Amino acid sequence: MPIHSLGYLRINVTDVQKWRRFAGEFLALQEVSGPTEGALHYRIDDFQHRLALIPAESPGLQAAGFQVTHVRDLEAAIQKLETAGVTVTRGGKEECEARRVSGFAAFTDPSGNPIELFHGPRFDHSEVRTPGVSRFVTGDLGMGHIILNVTDVEAAYAFYVDLLGFTERNTTETPAGMLYFLGCNARQHTLGLAPSSGPGLLHFMFEGGSLDDVGRALDRAYTLGVPMMQSLGRHTNDHMVSFYVWSPDLHAVEFGYDGDRVDIDAPSYDITEGAFWGHRFTPPPAPSA
Repeated sequence: MPIHSLGYLRINVTDVQKWRRFAGEFLALQEVSGPTEGALHYRIDDFQHRLALIPAESPGLQAAGFQVTHVRDLEAAIQKLETAGVTVTRGGKEECEARRVSGFAAFTDPSGNPIELFHGPRFDHSEVRTPGVSRFVTGDLGMGHIILNVTDVEAAYAFYVDLLGFTERNTTETPAGMLYFLGCNARQHTLGLAPSSGPGLLHFMFEGGSLDDVGRALDRAYTLGVPMMQSLGRHTNDHMVSFYVWSPDLHAVEFGYDGDRVDIDAPSYDITEGAFWGHRFTPPPAPSA
């Protein structure tokens, strides 16, 4: 399929210093210089950066970037989207430079979530420095996974599966409706679609290379006072051992280890519980005065 993996996230944030503490001190991502003035850029592997946090008056997802294999796949995806009536904007030179990619195309999904397809990421060939984490699990699995809020989950499913080529991995019923988990590589899921009253980035995940990485991250969360969202637990779908915290803008952010690798043609299934154990929920903190 043309989409290879989740490549990057660009997130609008209202308090850069809170996010610097969260992304750098807690998540232990490597802060690097970047092309977007005033923004924070973070590296976890050979990509020059995977996460860009951009100062803005209102928080929200600026773009979720999915990598395609090469320029021909990007052109084919653009043609398919435009044939289906989707408005697609090609990235200019400065916009490509901001993302450190050779080319990209931007559009929105049926709910209004901003999505980008790109090819040719620019690599940094120096050693990545994440002293709080042995390594981040990326490579052929990409940056991690995200869950997007969507207003019409069936329309979103058709968009991502029929137009973009994602594969259904599993489902689960929620009070708001069906939640879909979709894959595009061997990671059990790269994208989730959650029914909601409006679009937005609900959740993103980083995977460490060892169980100790999770334990150390949990220690950092307590030391730094990062608010817990779900306690340590093990998922029933990807079998990942993980915990969740609330980001400064109240995204659910997961740090985990040992997520399943699955065959691309593995059959879909429905789960009736989210965890074998743990993952006890804590409501978001009250907004500060």
